[in-house]
Amino acid sequence: MTIRTIRINGVHHIAVSTADMKTQIEFFSDVLGAELVGLFWMHGVPGGKHCFLRLNDFCSMSFVDLPANHDVPIEYGVTHAGTGAGASAPGTMQHLAFAVDSVEELRAMRDRIRSRGINVMGDIDHGMCNSIYFAGPEGLTLEVATSTAAIDAEAWIDPEVVELLGIAADELAAFKRPASYEGEGGTVTQPPIDPSKPHLNYPVDEYKSMMEVPDAVIFEHASYPEPPVQVGS
Repeated sequence: MTIRTIRINGVHHIAVSTADMKTQIEFFSDVLGAELVGLFWMHGVPGGKHCFLRLNDFCSMSFVDLPANHDVPIEYGVTHAGTGAGASAPGTMQHLAFAVDSVEELRAMRDRIRSRGINVMGDIDHGMCNSIYFAGPEGLTLEVATSTAAIDAEAWIDPEVVELLGIAADELAAFKRPASYEGEGGTVTQPPIDPSKPHLNYPVDEYKSMMEVPDAVIFEHASYPEPPVQVGS
């Protein structure tokens, strides 16, 4: 019998903060060819604007423009890496890599980017992929990459780095083959708040109250299923 394992299966969208939504839309549309498919008030966030740019039918690039974003400075080495080898604060995006289908398309994308006046480094053969590197608005560090095959874990997991990170053999085996999970029909209840686990950065009392609200109530009162434009009505 085949066991259906519940796990993440791709990237639905990547959301990046912006203080210049129009410039980001112009760049991703004209320079990279992504189609604007959504631009609306951010659900449940007063004053927030949200946009979606289509990469394919199942993956989008998203930007979030909140009023407070305009008062947060860019600081390379802290908020932004600035290059594919640069440092930034733990938990921040070091760089963002998009995909194309072949080396030929990668070099054609390099042509497109350069034709818009943007400097590009590469392509570079990394073995697992070929890549080009360039900058986007507001300090984004961007990459376009292509792979001819899936990454082979036996070839690309370096024992020296495994040992350096203190990963034991049984841990490595579990990381490579995570435990299967079939789901429990949405019946698992909210666990107690454990300070040792990751948590969203809401005020403590507000967060505690939110986690106590039943899932059905959240779904009923926090959902925004209707688009801003009623097509065909």
